[in-house]
Amino acid sequence: MNAVPLSVRSWLFSPASHARRLEKTRAVSTDAVIVDLEDAVAASEKIGARSAAAAYVREARGERKAYIRINDLSTIWAFGDLESACVAGLDGIVIPKVESARDLFIADYLIANYERERGLAPGSIDLMPILETAAGAENASEIARAVPRVRRLAFGGGDFTNDTGTAWTLDNPLTAHVRAQIAIASRAAGLDPPIDTVWPALDDEGGLQAECTTARAMGYQGKMAIHPNQLTAINAAFSPSATEVASAERIVAAFDAAERAGSSALVLEGRFIDYPVVHRARSVLASAARRREIAPG
Repeated sequence: MNAVPLSVRSWLFSPASHARRLEKTRAVSTDAVIVDLEDAVAASEKIGARSAAAAYVREARGERKAYIRINDLSTIWAFGDLESACVAGLDGIVIPKVESARDLFIADYLIANYERERGLAPGSIDLMPILETAAGAENASEIARAVPRVRRLAFGGGDFTNDTGTAWTLDNPLTAHVRAQIAIASRAAGLDPPIDTVWPALDDEGGLQAECTTARAMGYQGKMAIHPNQLTAINAAFSPSATEVASAERIVAAFDAAERAGSSALVLEGRFIDYPVVHRARSVLASAARRREIAPG
């Protein structure tokens, strides 16, 4: 069985300006932490928060993926954020409100210089653009292909609905359209599957689960979170369920038997099974196996 990349399901934001909340991220079940210098940090604290973000990355390296979200490149803080963020142990930079490839050319150039200057492996720091305006959505394909550091895209629902004057709701057809645009652009560019927006209503687990279901159905690999209480639902939604694994096992076993008998197609439990279906089933089993390999204990 060919190995498949382990998806990064949950991406927990934590403000760099709150030491206690940052420390708590080291004990929760998130696949990645995004140390935030943008929306969760007051303007008066942004410069001081940089050193805390870098210190967290250095100290927590290896525990899980560690990213820093800088302020967007149109602000007075962005370049200082980038300079302070590029430290050993950093997996990537999250750039908000990306609207064109030009934004990423600038960030890529600066990061490459910091990598050389600080003895970091060239290209080791990812860039994850968040597309959260109409312009960003329209330019999703060029953004996806901008620089090799871009390994995945993300969707930001809050700022997108503000930009377009629409409602941040489960049934907004415009956000569904943009999710699809981002998923298609990601696949066409050969990127990892994209990451979905946060769900803002902490007391609405049903809404969170519904958004997770929609995003996974569109090919997303995970979802950003604003609170640790959202992680269980996100991790479960973007992992193969026991039912999916059992079905995949039956499909692969039946197909292997049919193939040995000289057939490349069959009907199993009322479903037509051929190579594309089996390829998907093998991917489900590989993903489940990888999860078992890294399970604690």
